[in-house]
Amino acid sequence: MGDSPDLQYVSPYAFEAMQKVDVVRLAALSDPELRLLLPCLVRMALCAPADQSHSWAQDKKLLLRLLSGVEAVNSIVALLSVDFHALEQDANKEQQLRHKLGGGSGESILVSQLQHGLTLEFEHSDSPRRLRLVLSELLAIINKVADSGGEFFMKSSELFESPVHMEEAADVLCILQAELHTLLPITEMAEALLHVRNGAWFLCLLVANVPDSFNEVCRSLIKNGERQDEESIGGRRRTEALRQLCKMNPSQALKVRGMVVEECHLPGLGVALTLDHTKNEAGEDGVSNMVCFVSGLLLGTNAKVRTWFGTFIRNGQLRRRENNSSVLWQMRRQLLLELMSILPSASNTPATEEAESGGSVCSGLKEEHVIKASALLRLYCALMGIAGLKPTDEEAEQVLLLMTSRPPATPAGVRFVSLSFCMLLAFSTLVSTPEQEQLMLIWLNWMIKEEAYFESTAGVSASFGEMLLLVAMYFHSNQLSAIIDLVCSTLGMKIVIKPSSLGRMKTIFTQEIFTEQVVTAHAVRVPVTSNLSANITGFLPIHCIYQLLRSRAFTKHKVSIKDWIYTQLCETTTPLHQQLLPLIDVYINSIITPASKASPEATNKPITEQEILKVFQGIVGENSRLGQRHTITAQLLMLYYVLSYEEALLANSKTLAIQRKPKSYSSALMDQIPIKYLIRQAHGLQQELGGLHSSLLRLLATNYPHLCIVDDWICEEEITGTDALLRRMLLTSSAKNHSPNQLQEAFSLLQSNHTQVMQILEHLTLLSASDLIPYAEVLTTSMNQLLNAGVPRRILQTINKLWMTLNTVMPRRLWVMTVNALQPELKLARKHKYTQNDLMIDPLIVLRCDPRVQRCPPLMDITLHMLNGYLLASKAYLNSYLKETADQDIKPSSNNAAGLAGQAETMEVTREELKNALLAAQDSAAVQILLEICLPTEEEKNQDSSQPLEGDENLLCNLREVQCLICCLLHQMFIADPNIAKLVHFQGYPCQLLPLTVAGIPSMHICLDFIPELIAQPELEKQIFAIQLLSYLCIQYALPKSLSMARLAINVMGTLLTVLTQAKRYAFFMPTLPCLVFFCQAFPPLYEDVMSLLIQIGQVCASSVATETRDIDPIITRLQQLKEKPKKCTGVHSLSLLPASGVKVTESLDPEVQLCQRVERTIVEIINMSVTGL
Repeated sequence: MGDSPDLQYVSPYAFEAMQKVDVVRLAALSDPELRLLLPCLVRMALCAPADQSHSWAQDKKLLLRLLSGVEAVNSIVALLSVDFHALEQDANKEQQLRHKLGGGSGESILVSQLQHGLTLEFEHSDSPRRLRLVLSELLAIINKVADSGGEFFMKSSELFESPVHMEEAADVLCILQAELHTLLPITEMAEALLHVRNGAWFLCLLVANVPDSFNEVCRSLIKNGERQDEESIGGRRRTEALRQLCKMNPSQALKVRGMVVEECHLPGLGVALTLDHTKNEAGEDGVSNMVCFVSGLLLGTNAKVRTWFGTFIRNGQLRRRENNSSVLWQMRRQLLLELMSILPSASNTPATEEAESGGSVCSGLKEEHVIKASALLRLYCALMGIAGLKPTDEEAEQVLLLMTSRPPATPAGVRFVSLSFCMLLAFSTLVSTPEQEQLMLIWLNWMIKEEAYFESTAGVSASFGEMLLLVAMYFHSNQLSAIIDLVCSTLGMKIVIKPSSLGRMKTIFTQEIFTEQVVTAHAVRVPVTSNLSANITGFLPIHCIYQLLRSRAFTKHKVSIKDWIYTQLCETTTPLHQQLLPLIDVYINSIITPASKASPEATNKPITEQEILKVFQGIVGENSRLGQRHTITAQLLMLYYVLSYEEALLANSKTLAIQRKPKSYSSALMDQIPIKYLIRQAHGLQQELGGLHSSLLRLLATNYPHLCIVDDWICEEEITGTDALLRRMLLTSSAKNHSPNQLQEAFSLLQSNHTQVMQILEHLTLLSASDLIPYAEVLTTSMNQLLNAGVPRRILQTINKLWMTLNTVMPRRLWVMTVNALQPELKLARKHKYTQNDLMIDPLIVLRCDPRVQRCPPLMDITLHMLNGYLLASKAYLNSYLKETADQDIKPSSNNAAGLAGQAETMEVTREELKNALLAAQDSAAVQILLEICLPTEEEKNQDSSQPLEGDENLLCNLREVQCLICCLLHQMFIADPNIAKLVHFQGYPCQLLPLTVAGIPSMHICLDFIPELIAQPELEKQIFAIQLLSYLCIQYALPKSLSMARLAINVMGTLLTVLTQAKRYAFFMPTLPCLVFFCQAFPPLYEDVMSLLIQIGQVCASSVATETRDIDPIITRLQQLKEKPKKCTGVHSLSLLPASGVKVTESLDPEVQLCQRVERTIVEIINMSVTGL
C-alpha cells in the first residue's frame, strides 16, 4: 500500500522562506504552497511576538494581510481556540489507562464511542473533537510503535488516507505538536507517521511548520533506522521519507548523508542523497561527488563503515526485486555513465594497426580526464575487491576500455597507467574474449615502448616501466604473493586476489613479453634514479634490481650489474630510501655466494677500490670538504658497503676457503676512508638516515672496536654540545685567518716566544673538529718541541684539548702521525715512519716514545689513549687474520679425507689458543711497562731526598699526575678483561707500587678472587707478593672476604715457618712481617692469631742461634715480656733490643738476629696501633 502519487510537497523555496521568516517571499508563494504552511503562519500571527522591533511589526501586518484572503485560516484559528490544558490532561489519562489495561484496549477517554467511521466523524466534528480524534489515533500509533520491539508494521487509518481530509488532518497534527510538544515530541511523531500511508507527506508538512526541528528529526529517524534499508519495507519507507525531507531542504542533504555514515544506518539513503543532490557537481579535478563518496566509504580508514557499505553492495546484488528501481542499480548506472563520458571516442573501435604503431596520442585519454579516470578505476577496484561487486558484461567491457586507453605523458598519466596495470592483474576476469586479450597485449606492448618517453616527458622518477620489470621478475621467480602485495600497495587497498587467477598473466609475461634474459638485459639499461630519497614514492628501478639480485638473474645470465649499483649509490640523498640497505646486502651476498654449486664462478664483481675512493674525494686529505662531489648519503652508503663486505668475507671465510675467494679490500684503502668523521656526520642525521646509523655502529663495534671507545663518545658529546656552540659564537674573523703555515712558524719560535703559539692555539680551540683537520699535521709534528724544558703547561693542555677534538673525526690517521712525532730523537733522526699496520701488529710501539713523554702528563694522556686504541685494534686485527687464513689450516687431499674433520677442529683450537696467548702477553707487557713508568727515576729519588716537601705538596708533581692517568687506564683494562689483572699479578711487579695500584685502581678488589691461588704458587717470591698485595687490599677493602683471605695468609705463614730452611725463612718473613700490622689494622679480631705467629717466629729464630751464642737471650726474654704484659711495655718500644755498646756490630748482621728484631718491631707496632689507635 503505497503513498498517493499526486501529493504536493513543500518546495525548497517555501521551506527556506519559513526558515528565515521571510514574509516577502512567503507572500510570493502560490495558494496551494501557502496552504501547507498555514498552521505555523496563523499561530505566528496570533501569538504575542517576542520580537518587538518595527521591522517585525511591518512584517506582521503583511502576514495578516496575506492570511486574510485564505478561507482555511478560520478553521485553524478555531483549532487554536481549544483548551489545550484540558486536552493534555485527558490525553495523559488515556495513556495511563492504556498502559494499565494493555495497548489493545478499545476504551478511550479522549473520544467517546464513535457513531460513524473515523472519516465521517472527523468531517462532522467541531474543532475540539477533531483535535481529540487525531490525538487519539496518533497516540495509538505511538504506543504500538513502542510495543513493537523494532518490528515494522503498517497502520491502516482512514484519517490519514482520505485525500479529502488530509490537509485538515495535517493542520491538526501541526497544531497538536506546537501546543502539546511535551506530550508529543516531534521525533516520536515522525517515527509514528512512517507507519501510516502518506506518512512522508505528513512528516514534511510537520517539519516545514517547525523548520528548526529539521536536523533533530533527521538524526532521530536515521538513528532508529535499519542498518540495511533496502532489505525491508520499513527501511525503504524511512529512506523515502528522509529523501523527501532533504528535497525540501537541499542545503542540508550532505549533512544528513554524514549522519548516515556516522550511524552506519540506511546506506541506500546515503547513495540516494548523493544521486539526488550531487549529479551535476564535480570537484576541481573533475571527479564527481558520487565517486568521492563511495570511494571514501570503501577506501577510508573506518573498517566498520567499510564493512557496512560492502554488505549493502553484496545484499543489493542478491535481491531479485526490480533492479532498475533500486538505489544500487541507479548508482551503478550513474557510475557507468560517468565512465563512458570520459572514454576516448576511438577507443570503442580500436584499430590494431594504429595501436601497434605506438604514439601516446592515438585513442588517447584527454588530459583533463586523467585524474577522474584514475579515481573511477580505484572505485571499481574497491567495489569489486572490497564490496564484492560482480560487474555486468557492459560494465566489464567499458572498464577494460578505460584501462587500456592511453593517457598523455604527465605524472597523472603515469599514475593512471600504473593503476590500470595493477587492476588488470587483480581482476583478470575482465579479459574474457580473444578480442579483449588481444587488446590487452597491444596495450602492454605500448607500455613497454612508451615507458622511457613517459619518464622523460612527465619528469617523474617512478615510472610504470619499473613496475612492469618488477612484475616480470616476480612471475619468473614464482613470487605470486609478492605480486599481490605490489598490486594492493599500488591500488592503495587490501583486496583478496587468488594466486590461481594470475596463471594466464604469468604465461603472457614469461613467454610472450618478458623472458628472464630480456628482463635482466633491460634492467641494466634502465637509468638510475637521480637524487634517490624516501621522498620519491612508487616503484623505482632499485626495486627491480633488488628482486633480480635476489633471484640471481644477473649472475645466471652473466650480466654485470656493478656499474649500475655504484652509480645509484652515488645518486642518493636524504632522507634515505628504505630499499638501499637491502640492495647493498643482497649485492654483497651475490658477490660472495655463487648462484649454484655447479658454477662457483657465477658471482657479481665487487666495486673497485678506485671507484670507492672517488666517492670520498674531497673529505680525504687536508682540503676537507672543498672539492666534495658526492653527498654525505652516498659516502655513508659506500662506507656501509665496504664494512659489510669485509664482515661478510670473514663470516664466510671457511666456505670461501674451498672455493674461489673474492678479494678483500686493502688496508691502504681503509686507512684513507674517514670512518669516524662519517659516523659523526651520520649521528647528526639519524632521523633522515633511518637504520643506517645503527647498522654502521654495529659494523664499527665488530670490526673497528678502537673507534668505539666510550671516552671518545663522551668527549664528542662535549665537543658538539651547547658549550662548544657558545664558544664558537666568540669566534672572530682574525681567528679564522690563522693558517697551518702560521702555526708552523710560531712553533719554530716556541723557545723564544710562547705568546704567539698560545694565541693561535686558543683561537683554534674555537673551531669545529672538521675545521681543525688542516692543522693536524702541524700540531703532531711539533709535539716533540713541547718536550723541551720551559714550555708552559697551558700550551701543553691546549695541545691535548685540540688533539682530543681532532680524535673525534680522524683518529686513525692522527694516531699514526702522533706516534711518529713522539719517537725518541735517535729514531727521528733516522726518519723511521711507522704505518697503521705496524701499530696494529705491535701496539707496544706506542710506548717506545721519547722518555720525556713519560713525565709530561698532557702528552702522556694522549699516549695512553693511543695505546688503549691500538690494543683494541690489535685484537680485531688478529681475529680477522685468523678468519682470513682459515684456508691455511688444512690443505685437503683425496688420500686423507677420513680424518679431515678432526684435523680441522684441532688446528682451529690450536690457532685460537695461540692468538689468545699472544693477546694476553701483549696486554700484560703493556701493563708491566706502564707500572714501570710509575716508578720514580733515580734523579727523582735524589731530588726528593735533597728537597723534602712538607704535607701534601709531593702530590703536586708530574710523576703523581702520570701515575693517576696510568691507574685510570689500568682500571679500564682490568674491568674489560679480569684475566689481565690475574696474569699481571701472577707475573708480579715491584712491591713499592702496591700502595699506588691498590689505592689508585678501583678494580683491584678483583684480586681477592685469585689470592688463594697466588699464595699456593711454589715460588717464594710469588707467595711474598701475594701476602703483600693482600695486606694493602685489606686496608683498602675491609670486607668479610678480605678477612677470610687474611686468615688464610696467617695460616700459610705459620705453615711455612715449619718447613722453610734458615735462608728461605729470612727471605720470606723479612718482607712479610710488616704485612701483619696491616692485617691487624684492618681486622682487630686477628690480633691474637698474629701475636701467636710472631712469638712462634721469634722462638724459632732464637732456637736456631742458641747453639752459637747466648747473646740472644735478652731478646727472647723481651719477647716473652711483650707477650705477657703488652700494655706495660708500650712506652719503651723505641728502645733497642740489642746491648747498647758492648755487642759487636757483626752480631746485628746475623739473619736470625735481624729477623728477631723485625719480629719485635712488628709486635710493638701492633701493640701501639691497638692501644693508641695510631
